[in-house]
Amino acid sequence: MHAPTPFTLMARNNAWANETLYTVLAALTEEEFTDPRPGFFPSLSQTMNHILLVDLYYIDALERGGLGLSLYNRAQIDDPAQLAEMQAATDLRLLALCEALTPAMLHEERLTQRRSGPVHEKVEPLLLHLFQHQIHHRGQAHVQLQDTGYAPPQLDDFYLEHGRVASAKAWFPH
Repeated sequence: MHAPTPFTLMARNNAWANETLYTVLAALTEEEFTDPRPGFFPSLSQTMNHILLVDLYYIDALERGGLGLSLYNRAQIDDPAQLAEMQAATDLRLLALCEALTPAMLHEERLTQRRSGPVHEKVEPLLLHLFQHQIHHRGQAHVQLQDTGYAPPQLDDFYLEHGRVASAKAWFPH
């Protein structure tokens, strides 16, 4: 087994952070999940659906799946448990993609479908954008969760030995 690459570590972090966040979201009622909240997207449901949608969009481009903008036609999911299952499966897909990366693949181009037309992007910046995007919107979900009255989970310090939580140990065993 080879040492994990930074992209593999970021994919593990992404999966762990989503899993940790959904552990708290599971306690919400559907009404709490869909009620208006402060933020760019006006509810936790819309924020979390956006995170999943963007994952699906970029993973499709990275895998050369060809679904492109048609992914934006998927129905919104207002059940946190169902959304958590879909996010977990998508996170594992992203992790597998990152584990299979080679240095040469990082410089390959992938086609992304944009409303303005097709755009070719390199794999490395696509992945960096995807991870940054997810961190950004999980931060917004963090504030929205706090607005519900539930304590948001801490989603950092997972790499450090000092204070590493048990749930992170499963994703970062050493």
